[in-house]
Amino acid sequence: QVQLVESGGGLVQPGGSLRLACAASGSILSIYDMAWYRQVPGKQRELVARISSGGSTTYADSVKGRFTVSRDNAKSAVNLRMNSLKPEDTAVYFCYAFIRLSTGTFNGYWGQGTQVTVSS
Repeated sequence: QVQLVESGGGLVQPGGSLRLACAASGSILSIYDMAWYRQVPGKQRELVARISSGGSTTYADSVKGRFTVSRDNAKSAVNLRMNSLKPEDTAVYFCYAFIRLSTGTFNGYWGQGTQVTVSS
């Protein structure tokens, strides 16, 4: 059906930068909201940033001014540029997309997650 494939996680020092990428593929008619969430062990998954199909963005207070979400509608992709990373940004980051399939139905889809570790 639909797959979301993420890339770009890894280990970075505090103050460093990383870029995450996520591409959707499959029987897609339209993609509406796309977003990045993150989760640490023992805690609920939390919204990091969201971008609508028209480009409107929302950020968690903890990342405002440091993270930038963008999307390429032609490539069915969403990116997350993370600057000034802090140890508390360490988490598994998940891509999410709300998609209308070629069958006409709507569903939300998640990527497999990519680990981001901020440590010296």
